[in-house]
Amino acid sequence: MPSGVARHLSSCSGLFVRLKPDGSSGLSTALRRSVRCSRTESKAPVIEARLQHFKGGAADMAKLRELEQKVELLGIDCEDPSRPGFYSNLFCPKCQGGQKVERSLSFHIVRSGEFAMWRCFRTECGWAGQMTEESLRLEPLSDKIIGYFAERKISEETLQRNGVKQLSGKQSAISFPYKRKGQLVGCKYRTVDKKFWQEKGTEKTLYGLDDISEADEIVIVEGEIDKLSLEEAGFINCASVPSGAPGKVSKKGLPSPDKDTAYQYLWNCKDYLDKASRIILATDSDAPGQALAEELAKRLGKQRCWKVNWPKKDDLSSFNDANEVLKHLGPSALRKAIEHAESMSPQSSEPSNIM
Repeated sequence: MPSGVARHLSSCSGLFVRLKPDGSSGLSTALRRSVRCSRTESKAPVIEARLQHFKGGAADMAKLRELEQKVELLGIDCEDPSRPGFYSNLFCPKCQGGQKVERSLSFHIVRSGEFAMWRCFRTECGWAGQMTEESLRLEPLSDKIIGYFAERKISEETLQRNGVKQLSGKQSAISFPYKRKGQLVGCKYRTVDKKFWQEKGTEKTLYGLDDISEADEIVIVEGEIDKLSLEEAGFINCASVPSGAPGKVSKKGLPSPDKDTAYQYLWNCKDYLDKASRIILATDSDAPGQALAEELAKRLGKQRCWKVNWPKKDDLSSFNDANEVLKHLGPSALRKAIEHAESMSPQSSEPSNIM
Protein backbone atom coordinates (compact mmCIF):
# COMPACT_ATOMS: atom_id res chain seq x y z
CA MET A 1 0.00 0.00 0.00
CA PRO A 2 1.34 3.52 -0.75
CA SER A 3 2.71 5.19 2.35
CA GLY A 4 0.25 8.11 2.07
CA VAL A 5 -2.69 5.76 2.09
CA ALA A 6 -1.21 3.86 5.01
CA ARG A 7 -0.87 7.09 6.99
CA HIS A 8 -4.46 8.00 6.17
CA LEU A 9 -5.62 4.58 7.25
CA SER A 10 -3.90 4.82 10.61
CA SER A 11 -5.44 8.24 11.27
CA CYS A 12 -9.06 7.27 10.54
CA SER A 13 -11.41 6.68 13.45
CA GLY A 14 -14.01 3.94 13.35
CA LEU A 15 -11.69 1.44 11.72
CA PHE A 16 -11.24 -1.06 14.51
CA VAL A 17 -13.02 -4.39 14.51
CA ARG A 18 -12.54 -7.21 16.97
CA LEU A 19 -14.47 -10.44 16.96
CA LYS A 20 -16.29 -11.02 20.23
CA PRO A 21 -15.65 -14.15 22.32
CA ASP A 22 -18.85 -15.69 20.91
CA GLY A 23 -17.51 -15.24 17.40
CA SER A 24 -20.15 -12.71 16.35
CA SER A 25 -19.29 -9.83 14.06
CA GLY A 26 -22.52 -7.89 14.48
CA LEU A 27 -22.56 -6.11 11.14
CA SER A 28 -25.52 -5.93 8.80
CA THR A 29 -26.65 -8.99 6.87
CA ALA A 30 -27.38 -6.55 4.08
CA LEU A 31 -23.64 -6.52 3.42
CA ARG A 32 -23.35 -10.25 2.86
CA ARG A 33 -23.27 -10.07 -0.91
CA SER A 34 -19.87 -11.39 -1.78
CA VAL A 35 -17.65 -9.62 -4.28
CA ARG A 36 -15.32 -12.39 -5.32
CA CYS A 37 -11.73 -11.61 -6.21
CA SER A 38 -9.82 -13.90 -8.53
CA ARG A 39 -7.39 -16.29 -6.94
CA THR A 40 -4.57 -17.42 -9.11
CA GLU A 41 -2.40 -19.13 -6.53
CA SER A 42 -2.92 -22.62 -5.18
CA LYS A 43 -3.86 -23.28 -1.55
CA ALA A 44 -0.41 -24.60 -0.62
CA PRO A 45 1.49 -21.36 -1.43
CA VAL A 46 -1.20 -19.37 0.38
CA ILE A 47 -0.79 -21.40 3.56
CA GLU A 48 2.99 -21.28 3.26
CA ALA A 49 2.95 -17.48 2.85
CA ARG A 50 0.78 -17.10 5.92
CA LEU A 51 3.03 -19.34 7.99
CA GLN A 52 6.06 -17.27 6.99
CA HIS A 53 4.48 -14.09 8.35
CA PHE A 54 2.37 -15.53 11.16
CA LYS A 55 4.47 -17.26 13.80
CA GLY A 56 1.63 -18.93 15.66
CA GLY A 57 0.86 -22.60 16.08
CA ALA A 58 -2.05 -24.64 14.77
CA ALA A 59 -4.45 -23.05 17.28
CA ASP A 60 -3.48 -19.57 16.14
CA MET A 61 -3.88 -20.54 12.50
CA ALA A 62 -7.37 -21.83 13.32
CA LYS A 63 -8.17 -18.52 15.00
CA LEU A 64 -6.93 -16.65 11.93
CA ARG A 65 -9.07 -18.77 9.63
CA GLU A 66 -12.11 -18.17 11.87
CA LEU A 67 -11.49 -14.42 11.64
CA GLU A 68 -11.28 -14.63 7.84
CA GLN A 69 -14.52 -16.61 7.68
CA LYS A 70 -16.32 -13.97 9.73
CA VAL A 71 -14.98 -11.22 7.49
CA GLU A 72 -16.01 -13.15 4.38
CA LEU A 73 -19.59 -13.24 5.70
CA LEU A 74 -19.55 -9.45 5.33
CA GLY A 75 -18.67 -9.80 1.66
CA ILE A 76 -14.93 -9.12 2.05
CA ASP A 77 -13.06 -11.80 0.13
CA CYS A 78 -9.77 -12.47 1.92
CA GLU A 79 -7.09 -13.42 -0.59
CA ASP A 80 -3.40 -14.21 -0.23
CA PRO A 81 -2.13 -10.62 0.31
CA SER A 82 -4.35 -10.34 3.41
CA ARG A 83 -1.89 -12.34 5.52
CA PRO A 84 -1.31 -10.87 9.00
CA GLY A 85 0.81 -7.74 9.15
CA PHE A 86 0.19 -6.77 5.51
CA TYR A 87 -2.28 -4.44 3.82
CA SER A 88 -4.47 -5.45 0.88
CA ASN A 89 -6.46 -3.49 -1.66
CA LEU A 90 -9.70 -5.39 -2.19
CA PHE A 91 -13.10 -4.82 -3.73
CA CYS A 92 -15.55 -3.09 -1.39
CA PRO A 93 -18.72 -5.18 -0.98
CA LYS A 94 -20.74 -2.07 -0.19
CA CYS A 95 -20.02 0.10 -3.26
CA GLN A 96 -18.37 -2.61 -5.41
CA GLY A 97 -15.68 -0.16 -6.47
CA GLY A 98 -18.03 2.33 -8.11
CA GLN A 99 -18.23 2.85 -11.85
CA LYS A 100 -14.53 2.18 -12.23
CA VAL A 101 -14.83 -1.09 -10.27
CA GLU A 102 -11.64 -0.22 -8.42
CA ARG A 103 -10.07 -1.99 -5.47
CA SER A 104 -10.96 0.75 -3.02
CA LEU A 105 -11.10 -1.25 0.22
CA SER A 106 -7.93 -1.11 2.29
CA PHE A 107 -7.91 -4.26 4.44
CA HIS A 108 -5.52 -5.25 7.21
CA ILE A 109 -5.23 -8.13 9.69
CA VAL A 110 -2.90 -7.27 12.56
CA ARG A 111 0.19 -9.43 12.88
CA SER A 112 -1.18 -11.24 15.94
CA GLY A 113 -4.23 -12.30 13.93
CA GLU A 114 -6.57 -11.12 16.68
CA PHE A 115 -8.55 -8.56 14.71
CA ALA A 116 -8.99 -6.92 11.32
CA MET A 117 -9.66 -3.37 10.16
CA TRP A 118 -10.71 -1.88 6.86
CA ARG A 119 -11.96 1.25 5.13
CA CYS A 120 -13.19 2.06 1.63
CA PHE A 121 -11.39 5.14 0.36
CA ARG A 122 -14.03 6.09 -2.22
CA THR A 123 -15.44 9.42 -1.05
CA GLU A 124 -18.98 8.34 -1.90
CA CYS A 125 -18.69 5.23 0.26
CA GLY A 126 -16.30 5.37 3.22
CA TRP A 127 -17.43 2.02 4.65
CA ALA A 128 -15.23 1.06 7.57
CA GLY A 129 -14.82 -1.83 9.96
CA GLN A 130 -17.06 -2.23 12.99
CA MET A 131 -16.76 0.72 15.31
CA THR A 132 -16.07 0.48 19.03
CA GLU A 133 -16.67 2.99 21.75
CA GLU A 134 -12.92 3.19 22.27
CA SER A 135 -12.21 4.04 18.63
CA LEU A 136 -14.98 6.68 18.63
CA ARG A 137 -13.64 8.18 21.85
CA LEU A 138 -16.93 7.95 23.74
CA GLU A 139 -17.11 8.53 27.47
CA PRO A 140 -19.78 8.49 30.22
CA LEU A 141 -22.22 11.37 30.32
CA SER A 142 -21.28 14.43 32.31
CA ASP A 143 -23.55 15.89 34.99
CA LYS A 144 -24.40 18.66 32.52
CA ILE A 145 -25.75 16.23 29.92
CA ILE A 146 -27.53 14.11 32.53
CA GLY A 147 -29.18 17.32 33.71
CA TYR A 148 -30.13 18.17 30.12
CA PHE A 149 -32.01 14.87 29.83
CA ALA A 150 -33.51 15.21 33.32
CA GLU A 151 -35.13 18.46 32.20
CA ARG A 152 -36.78 16.39 29.47
CA LYS A 153 -37.96 13.81 32.00
CA ILE A 154 -35.56 11.12 30.77
CA SER A 155 -33.93 9.17 33.58
CA GLU A 156 -30.32 8.17 33.97
CA GLU A 157 -31.46 4.53 34.02
CA THR A 158 -32.98 4.89 30.54
CA LEU A 159 -29.82 6.57 29.27
CA GLN A 160 -27.67 3.74 30.60
CA ARG A 161 -29.87 1.00 29.15
CA ASN A 162 -29.63 2.61 25.71
CA GLY A 163 -25.88 3.21 25.97
CA VAL A 164 -26.14 6.99 25.53
CA LYS A 165 -22.73 8.62 26.00
CA GLN A 166 -20.87 11.73 24.94
CA LEU A 167 -17.98 12.47 22.63
CA SER A 168 -14.73 12.89 24.47
CA GLY A 169 -13.53 16.49 24.57
CA LYS A 170 -16.89 17.87 23.44
CA GLN A 171 -18.99 18.32 26.54
CA SER A 172 -22.16 19.13 24.61
CA ALA A 173 -21.94 16.36 21.98
CA ILE A 174 -24.29 13.53 22.91
CA SER A 175 -23.72 10.17 21.21
CA PHE A 176 -26.48 7.71 20.36
CA PRO A 177 -25.05 4.28 19.50
CA TYR A 178 -26.77 2.34 16.73
CA LYS A 179 -26.58 -1.39 17.36
CA ARG A 180 -27.58 -4.60 15.64
CA LYS A 181 -27.55 -7.79 17.72
CA GLY A 182 -25.67 -5.93 20.42
CA GLN A 183 -22.84 -4.83 18.14
CA LEU A 184 -22.08 -1.21 17.30
CA VAL A 185 -22.85 -0.46 13.63
CA GLY A 186 -23.00 3.32 13.77
CA CYS A 187 -23.22 6.41 15.92
CA LYS A 188 -25.18 9.64 15.68
CA TYR A 189 -24.27 12.82 17.51
CA ARG A 190 -26.37 15.72 18.74
CA THR A 191 -25.43 18.89 20.57
CA VAL A 192 -27.73 20.53 23.12
CA ASP A 193 -28.42 23.28 20.56
CA LYS A 194 -29.67 20.66 18.04
CA LYS A 195 -26.76 20.24 15.64
CA PHE A 196 -26.65 16.71 14.22
CA TRP A 197 -24.09 14.55 12.44
CA GLN A 198 -23.31 10.86 11.98
CA GLU A 199 -20.11 8.87 12.16
CA LYS A 200 -18.78 8.16 8.66
CA GLY A 201 -19.50 4.60 7.65
CA THR A 202 -22.60 4.40 9.86
CA GLU A 203 -24.97 1.69 8.70
CA LYS A 204 -28.37 3.00 7.61
CA THR A 205 -30.64 1.42 10.17
CA LEU A 206 -33.18 2.22 12.87
CA TYR A 207 -32.10 3.47 16.29
CA GLY A 208 -33.13 0.91 18.90
CA LEU A 209 -33.29 -1.92 16.39
CA ASP A 210 -32.61 -4.64 18.95
CA ASP A 211 -35.63 -3.49 20.99
CA ILE A 212 -38.00 -4.46 18.17
CA SER A 213 -36.26 -7.65 17.06
CA GLU A 214 -39.02 -10.00 18.25
CA ALA A 215 -41.91 -7.57 18.76
CA ASP A 216 -45.30 -8.14 17.16
CA GLU A 217 -46.27 -4.52 17.84
CA ILE A 218 -43.74 -1.71 17.44
CA VAL A 219 -43.63 2.08 17.64
CA ILE A 220 -41.58 4.19 15.22
CA VAL A 221 -40.68 7.76 16.19
CA GLU A 222 -38.80 10.59 14.51
CA GLY A 223 -35.82 11.06 16.82
CA GLU A 224 -33.59 9.31 19.35
CA ILE A 225 -34.85 11.42 22.26
CA ASP A 226 -38.43 10.49 21.35
CA LYS A 227 -37.43 6.81 21.50
CA LEU A 228 -36.04 7.38 25.01
CA SER A 229 -39.23 9.25 25.94
CA LEU A 230 -41.41 6.30 24.90
CA GLU A 231 -39.35 4.09 27.18
CA GLU A 232 -40.20 6.38 30.12
CA ALA A 233 -43.86 5.73 29.29
CA GLY A 234 -43.30 1.97 29.33
CA PHE A 235 -42.73 1.26 25.63
CA ILE A 236 -39.48 -0.62 25.08
CA ASN A 237 -40.63 -1.89 21.66
CA CYS A 238 -39.76 1.40 20.00
CA ALA A 239 -37.26 2.50 17.33
CA SER A 240 -36.42 5.81 15.68
CA VAL A 241 -35.70 6.75 12.10
CA PRO A 242 -32.05 7.85 11.73
CA SER A 243 -32.62 11.00 9.66
CA GLY A 244 -35.01 13.88 9.18
CA ALA A 245 -38.47 14.02 7.66
CA PRO A 246 -39.25 14.97 4.05
CA GLY A 247 -40.69 18.37 3.21
CA LYS A 248 -43.84 16.84 1.77
CA VAL A 249 -45.33 13.56 0.59
CA SER A 250 -43.95 12.51 -2.78
CA LYS A 251 -46.47 12.27 -5.60
CA LYS A 252 -44.26 9.83 -7.50
CA GLY A 253 -44.65 6.09 -7.38
CA LEU A 254 -42.58 4.11 -4.92
CA PRO A 255 -39.04 3.42 -6.18
CA SER A 256 -37.49 -0.02 -6.18
CA PRO A 257 -35.71 -0.93 -2.92
CA ASP A 258 -32.22 -0.40 -4.38
CA LYS A 259 -33.16 3.14 -5.47
CA ASP A 260 -35.13 4.09 -2.37
CA THR A 261 -32.11 5.85 -0.85
CA ALA A 262 -33.96 8.17 1.55
CA TYR A 263 -35.60 5.18 3.23
CA GLN A 264 -32.83 2.62 2.86
CA TYR A 265 -32.88 2.14 6.61
CA LEU A 266 -36.29 0.45 6.27
CA TRP A 267 -35.02 -2.05 3.71
CA ASN A 268 -31.93 -2.76 5.82
CA CYS A 269 -34.27 -3.62 8.72
CA LYS A 270 -36.83 -5.53 6.67
CA ASP A 271 -36.28 -8.81 8.52
CA TYR A 272 -37.19 -7.06 11.78
CA LEU A 273 -40.13 -5.07 10.44
CA ASP A 274 -41.68 -8.07 8.68
CA LYS A 275 -42.33 -9.66 12.08
CA ALA A 276 -44.61 -6.83 13.22
CA SER A 277 -48.35 -7.08 12.61
CA ARG A 278 -49.06 -3.63 14.08
CA ILE A 279 -46.84 -0.58 13.59
CA ILE A 280 -47.60 2.68 15.40
CA LEU A 281 -46.15 5.77 13.71
CA ALA A 282 -45.50 8.44 16.34
CA THR A 283 -43.85 11.10 14.18
CA ASP A 284 -43.88 14.84 14.78
CA SER A 285 -47.12 16.78 14.38
CA ASP A 286 -45.63 19.35 11.99
CA ALA A 287 -46.01 19.05 8.21
CA PRO A 288 -42.69 17.21 7.63
CA GLY A 289 -43.51 14.77 10.44
CA GLN A 290 -46.90 14.00 8.95
CA ALA A 291 -45.29 13.55 5.53
CA LEU A 292 -42.82 11.11 7.09
CA ALA A 293 -45.68 9.07 8.57
CA GLU A 294 -47.28 8.81 5.13
CA GLU A 295 -44.04 7.80 3.43
CA LEU A 296 -43.32 5.17 6.08
CA ALA A 297 -46.84 3.78 5.86
CA LYS A 298 -46.63 3.51 2.06
CA ARG A 299 -43.60 1.27 2.44
CA LEU A 300 -44.63 -0.66 5.54
CA GLY A 301 -48.22 -1.20 4.42
CA LYS A 302 -51.04 1.03 5.64
CA GLN A 303 -53.11 -2.00 6.60
CA ARG A 304 -50.81 -2.60 9.57
CA CYS A 305 -50.05 1.05 10.44
CA TRP A 306 -51.61 3.31 13.07
CA LYS A 307 -50.81 7.03 13.45
CA VAL A 308 -50.55 8.98 16.70
CA ASN A 309 -52.29 12.33 17.10
CA TRP A 310 -50.53 14.29 19.82
CA PRO A 311 -52.62 16.04 22.53
CA LYS A 312 -53.72 19.62 22.13
CA LYS A 313 -51.44 22.28 23.58
CA ASP A 314 -54.06 25.00 23.19
CA ASP A 315 -56.98 25.84 20.90
CA LEU A 316 -54.66 26.43 17.95
CA SER A 317 -51.85 23.91 18.27
CA SER A 318 -50.79 20.47 19.48
CA PHE A 319 -47.68 19.19 21.15
CA ASN A 320 -45.09 18.36 18.49
CA ASP A 321 -43.58 15.07 19.59
CA ALA A 322 -43.26 12.38 22.24
CA ASN A 323 -40.76 14.27 24.35
CA GLU A 324 -42.90 17.41 24.48
CA VAL A 325 -45.82 15.34 25.75
CA LEU A 326 -43.62 13.58 28.33
CA LYS A 327 -42.10 16.85 29.52
CA HIS A 328 -45.32 18.82 29.84
CA LEU A 329 -48.02 16.20 30.48
CA GLY A 330 -46.11 13.22 31.89
CA PRO A 331 -45.74 9.52 31.05
CA SER A 332 -49.42 8.64 31.52
CA ALA A 333 -50.51 11.17 28.88
CA LEU A 334 -47.80 9.93 26.53
CA ARG A 335 -48.90 6.34 26.98
CA LYS A 336 -52.53 7.32 26.37
CA ALA A 337 -51.59 9.05 23.10
CA ILE A 338 -49.84 5.93 21.85
CA GLU A 339 -52.68 3.64 22.91
CA HIS A 340 -55.22 5.82 21.05
CA ALA A 341 -53.41 5.85 17.71
CA GLU A 342 -55.74 5.80 14.70
CA SER A 343 -55.68 3.17 11.98
CA MET A 344 -54.22 4.14 8.61
CA SER A 345 -55.75 1.14 6.87
CA PRO A 346 -56.34 2.13 3.23
CA GLN A 347 -59.48 2.05 1.18
CA SER A 348 -59.66 -0.87 -1.23
CA SER A 349 -58.66 1.42 -4.12
CA GLU A 350 -55.33 2.41 -2.57
CA PRO A 351 -52.15 0.52 -3.57
CA SER A 352 -50.69 -2.01 -1.19
CA ASN A 353 -47.24 -1.79 0.37
CA ILE A 354 -44.11 -3.06 -1.36
CA MET A 355 -42.42 -4.55 1.70
